[in-house]
Amino acid sequence: MPQTGRTEPLLIDGRLVSASDGGTFENINPATEEVLGSTADATATDMDAAITAARRAFDETSWSTDPAFRVHCLRQLQAALVKNADQLKADLVAEIGTPVVLTGGPQFDTPVEGIGWFADLAERYDWETDLGEAAAPTGVSRRLLRREPIGVVGAITPWNFPTQINLAKIAPALAAGCTVVLKPAPDSPWAATALGRLVAEETDIPAGVLNVVASSRHEIGHQLAADPRVDMLSFTGSTATGRAVMAAAAENLTKVFLELGGKSALIALDDADPATAAVTAAFHITTHAGQGCAILSRLLVPRAQYEATLTTLVETLRGWPYGDPSDPGNLMGPLISERQRERVLGYIQRGVAEGARITLGGGIPADRTKGWFVEPTVLADVGENDTVAQEEIFGPVLCVIPYDGGDDEAVRIANNSSYGLSGGVISASPERAQSVARRLRVGTVSVNGGNYYGFDVPFGGYRHSGIGRESGVAGFEEYLQIKAVAEGV
Repeated sequence: MPQTGRTEPLLIDGRLVSASDGGTFENINPATEEVLGSTADATATDMDAAITAARRAFDETSWSTDPAFRVHCLRQLQAALVKNADQLKADLVAEIGTPVVLTGGPQFDTPVEGIGWFADLAERYDWETDLGEAAAPTGVSRRLLRREPIGVVGAITPWNFPTQINLAKIAPALAAGCTVVLKPAPDSPWAATALGRLVAEETDIPAGVLNVVASSRHEIGHQLAADPRVDMLSFTGSTATGRAVMAAAAENLTKVFLELGGKSALIALDDADPATAAVTAAFHITTHAGQGCAILSRLLVPRAQYEATLTTLVETLRGWPYGDPSDPGNLMGPLISERQRERVLGYIQRGVAEGARITLGGGIPADRTKGWFVEPTVLADVGENDTVAQEEIFGPVLCVIPYDGGDDEAVRIANNSSYGLSGGVISASPERAQSVARRLRVGTVSVNGGNYYGFDVPFGGYRHSGIGRESGVAGFEEYLQIKAVAEGV
C-alpha cells in the first residue's frame, strides 16, 4: 500500500528541502479521486538554485572525468531502487493509476534493470579513439577523438510512464558524466521525488549532480529550457509542448532531444488472421488506458476482412478486464485526471460528428462512480484524414480504418500522418511483413507481435514525433560531445 498523507521534498544541491516559499501541491489518486499527499511546489528561486548546483557540480567536481566513480554510484542507485521496489511500485499504482502488472515491466522493473546496463556501458565504453597519424603541410599529426559529457542536462518528463522515462534520461546522462536537473510532470511527482530521496540517502552521488525540482507551475519548465547555463534539454511529452521547449532553448542554441507524440498504425495485411489483429489492437489500446505515445491507435484493415475483424475486435474488448489498477488481473486503469478524461470524451464526440461509428464503449463506465475512467472504445468507419485519425487522443480509443488498394494503400495511409513514432504489421508472411515495415516512416516497428521495447534499443521518431533517440548506445551518446585532438609528432 502507498504511504499516504506525506509531503515529498525537492532535491537541490544534495539536500532534501521544502519549496523556498513553503508551498505544496496535492497528489491525487486517479482511480479513487482521493488525495494521496502533497509535494513541495518549487518556485523560480528553487529552479535557479538547482541549475546553479548542477553547473557547479559539473564544472568544479571530478564527476565528469571519473567514469569508475559514476559506475559505482549508478549501481548504488539501482540497488536502492530494487530494495525499495515494493513501496515504489505501490506509489506508482496509486499516483498514476497504472495497472500493477505493468510495474513488473516498463513501469518499473525494466527501467531499473536498465541502470545496470548503462553502468556497464560506461565501464566498457571507448572514450577515446585513435585515428592514427596523418601528414599535413605542417608535418605529421597524431589524431584522437575524445568523447566528453555535454554538461548540464535539463530533463522534463511526462506523467504516463514516469519511472521509465525519468530513468531513461537520468541513467545515460549520469553515466556519460553529465549533471541533471529533473523537472517531472505535476501529475506524477512522487516517481521523481523518490529518486531524489534515494540519491540523497542511499548513494554517494555528489551534491548537485542530480537535482529534482517538482512544481505545479508550468513556467518552471520554461525557465529550465531557457537558462543559458543548461547545455542540453531532454524532453518527453506532447508535440505542442516540445515546440515550446525547442523555442525556449533556441535563444541559447541549446541542444534538444525531443520524444514527442504519435498516432501509430497497426496494419493487418490481407493474409492476416482477424483474431490476431483484434487481440493485438485490444492489447495496445487498453495498456495503461491508451496513455502511451507509441501505442498503436489506428488499425488498418483490408475492406474484405473489415467486418470480420471489427466483430472479433468488439467481442474481444467486450470481455477485456479493466478497473482497479491494483488488481493484477486488469491491464487498464483510469486516465490520469478529470481534464484528460474530458479531452478523450471530446475526441470521441468529434469522431462521431465527422462520421465515425461507435461500435463499443464511448463513455464513462456505468459502474464507476469514482475515478477518471473511460470505457474501451472502438470507432469504426474512420476516414484517414478525420481528426481522430490524425491527432493523438491519449486514451483507450481505437480508430479502425478500411483500405482497398493492397499493401501500397496500407503503407500510404499509415504514413499519412504528421507523426512517425511507431507502427505494426501483421501478416502470415514474415517476408511480406518485413517489406511493409521497411516502408513505414517511423522510428520503431513491431512485426507479427515483436517487442522492440528495451533499455538497449534506441527509441524515437520521425517528423513531429521528435528529434534524436533515447536508450541504447545512441541514447547514451546523445549526452556526449566529440572533441578532435591533433598532436604534432
